[in-house]
Amino acid sequence: MSQSAHLSQLLKSLPNLPGVYKMLGKSGEILYVGKAKSLKNRVGSYFVGTIGHPKTQALVARIHDIETIITRGESEALLLEQNLIKEHRPPYNVILRDDKSYLYLYLSKDKFPRLGVGRGKGNHAQGRYFGPYPSASSAKEAMLLLQKLFLLRHCTNAVFKAAKRPCLEYQIKRCTAPCVGLIDKADYDESVGQAVAFLNGKSSELHDTLTQKMHDAAEQMLFEQAVFYRDRLTMLSEVTAQQSVYLVGDDSCADVFAISEHLGLTVVHVLTVRGGKVLGGKNYFIDDVAGLELSERLERFLLTFYADVSDDLPKEILVNQELSQKDTIVLLLSEQFGTKTVIKSRTQTHRKQWQELAILNANNALTAKLSDFKELHTRFVALQTVLSQVSDGVINRIECFDISHTMGEMAVGSCVVFDDGGARKRDYRQYAIQGVVGGDDYGAMRQVLTRRYTKHALPDLLLIDGGKGQLGVAKEVLTELGKLDETLLVGVAKGEGRKAGLEVLHFLSHEPIDLPPESKALHLIMHIRDEAHRFAITAHRKKRDKARGSSVLEVIPNLGATRRRDLLAHFGGIQQLLGASESEIANVKGIGKVLARTIYQALHG
Repeated sequence: MSQSAHLSQLLKSLPNLPGVYKMLGKSGEILYVGKAKSLKNRVGSYFVGTIGHPKTQALVARIHDIETIITRGESEALLLEQNLIKEHRPPYNVILRDDKSYLYLYLSKDKFPRLGVGRGKGNHAQGRYFGPYPSASSAKEAMLLLQKLFLLRHCTNAVFKAAKRPCLEYQIKRCTAPCVGLIDKADYDESVGQAVAFLNGKSSELHDTLTQKMHDAAEQMLFEQAVFYRDRLTMLSEVTAQQSVYLVGDDSCADVFAISEHLGLTVVHVLTVRGGKVLGGKNYFIDDVAGLELSERLERFLLTFYADVSDDLPKEILVNQELSQKDTIVLLLSEQFGTKTVIKSRTQTHRKQWQELAILNANNALTAKLSDFKELHTRFVALQTVLSQVSDGVINRIECFDISHTMGEMAVGSCVVFDDGGARKRDYRQYAIQGVVGGDDYGAMRQVLTRRYTKHALPDLLLIDGGKGQLGVAKEVLTELGKLDETLLVGVAKGEGRKAGLEVLHFLSHEPIDLPPESKALHLIMHIRDEAHRFAITAHRKKRDKARGSSVLEVIPNLGATRRRDLLAHFGGIQQLLGASESEIANVKGIGKVLARTIYQALHG
């Protein structure tokens, strides 16, 4: 019996009962797990000719068999479906393109506790982690605020133990330098206690404590200490005033979910509320098979979100859809976290405002994404048109490589991946270069490509940041692996004067193509190439700074402690300095154009 005949016969025999179905591949691997009120209707819907969703089409093309399990009801089917998904992690059930866990601020258990930012709260002591923060920017903003308010260290233990003098953080008044004994343990612990109180929402108690300390210091004529407490009070008042916009006067703890769909694109906006304060929100674009109702997709998202992203279950979960399996989901989550929660779709007062805010953000995200998709589609079509004179292949997946180092030191290779849905960040990879002589870019590229494509399939288009030399290296590697005919190799080289926008495309068996600056195809290639460079240089900087055990500023020639302090004070921190242009750096007192160029190249080289 042929494969199509087998599936056709199987579909006819399916019962009109609730249950779970497993889509199996050629080797018996589970491709997809789903639940249904009616197995006959749901499974049959995948094989109608009107399905146009590309992911569903790709799934159906790989199905060789289907297994079903009948259950006593839809709730039981949901429980079984989630257990099977957790156990097997089927590829077509992955619905979150960005499933990183949320960020938390934490205070370590060290003698002089360290203030840090980390993902997940499992490794941190109870009562000493705070959040979650949906985005890195909101977490870093909170951390910077705490540094300014309480002057707590955030350096690693290795740097702390090796310190012989106060660092730049002490000089710009963001740390009390416990590493070199400039504050005793009792005073430092007091600052830690104040930080914990602040993070727990006890701003008024902290305000009273600081006010009393300021008055006591003034009465004892310890005016410098009184000024210190006055400055902390001023800062605390400013922060409290900013936060009052979000506070609702209670200890509300909720996650707010708003799902929205338009033109085949679905997004869920998650708004995080802790202690009555909105900590931020994040958009998740659902990459799921077609055929599910919006409420059913939200049910799946909730279970996936609390399994893969959040390890913090709030007292309330607010949703903008009525969920038929609400009680079952509550039961599952309560068992998973060991605490109770409730799911509400009908809200009032400030909870309704949070819900409306989440819906607004979801709709805005859809509008922006659809606009991006249109532009991305236009660029892919333009690139396909340009490359049609070189190859007949369809371009769906693109991978690009770059190597980053400073004068041959600690080279790192990067691979970024794009498809017609944009950047696939979950597929990005970084490679530490080993055993290659410093500055040997060809050797580094050879190593990275060999390690990558010994284990992975080739994309439709393989971009190499470089000209004929790097292209030749890629050709040699793929020839050795016997995979040269499986992709289109393109080298992206800087054009005249090595200026951006004048790139030239090099090929193995075709004359170079020099695209005009306004070309949409060129814009796509530049975007992917620049992303590969960003990804590589980020990894390189982390590796370089970790090895040096100090700030990169401290190894720049002619940049002494005073100038470093002035630089950081001017821009407000190293992250802001990294975002500054060469001319902006030159405008800092005592820097000038020559030193600014050296600083900029050291930070971005």
